[in-house]
Amino acid sequence: MADKKQTTWKGSTGGTVWMQRALIWIIRICPLILVYALMALVIPFYMLFASGFKASYSFYRQRIGYGPMKSLLSVYANEFNLGMVVLDRFAAYAGKRFKIEVVGQEIYDSLSAAPGGMIILGSHLGNHELAGYFLKADKRINALVFAGEKETVMEGRNNRFGQTNIRMIPIKSDLSHVFTLNEALSNGEIVSIAGDRSFGSEKRLRSVFFGEEASFPYGPFAMAVQRVIKMITVFVIKKGVRHYKVWVEALPEASGANRTEKTQSLCDAYSSILEKMAKQYPLQWYNFYDFWA
Repeated sequence: MADKKQTTWKGSTGGTVWMQRALIWIIRICPLILVYALMALVIPFYMLFASGFKASYSFYRQRIGYGPMKSLLSVYANEFNLGMVVLDRFAAYAGKRFKIEVVGQEIYDSLSAAPGGMIILGSHLGNHELAGYFLKADKRINALVFAGEKETVMEGRNNRFGQTNIRMIPIKSDLSHVFTLNEALSNGEIVSIAGDRSFGSEKRLRSVFFGEEASFPYGPFAMAVQRVIKMITVFVIKKGVRHYKVWVEALPEASGANRTEKTQSLCDAYSSILEKMAKQYPLQWYNFYDFWA
């Protein structure tokens, strides 16, 4: 799933599709590490105009507790990691293979094989899209995606997701995607959705994250409580040039005296897991805005 920050790497002009196809061709014939190196040269210039620089610097300075210089260097490393994540997606479209190491595969296998629906909570930590290239199930997976992606990206996703029984559900301004997701859950299918970003709906939940309350989407947690279905988190963390490590973790059962309390308990459980992973891999945190506003 893409956010506004990540779409700036893809551009918005008519020539972008041609550039993306050229990039796929280059990645197909060149070592990835060489493409990374070329990208590293332009990141300092990109940082000068990046709208999320202040929020990113604040995250490392105030939330992680780094000093001024380390925070500045971390912003550069964060931008570089984001660039590698974007390039890795195009590398996947070009047919490049990645080593995927999974922790908690048995959790996913057990829940996906059980009757009834399930919700996979992704995030803007790591490279969640790659999860769709290895998570397989007999039942269909419905992934909520940004509707404004370019043709090349959608083609690449279709080719890769088609191998793992994944249907992409574009986010719509009329919120019709919510009805599609609910229908999928009613049919006992799997829904994959970001747990750290709201799309369309104004309804939010507040949960303590890095010591201060932050906003989380209401919908995923409310759907899980309403339908009494399991939720899992999936984090896809880059460990090397062509190496990713995946953590799958099940959220605990919802607790509370009523639906509101149960919904909040699931959100609190997710924010706790997300904070744990963000502390472990802060340079792969790709939310480039004031998350606590």
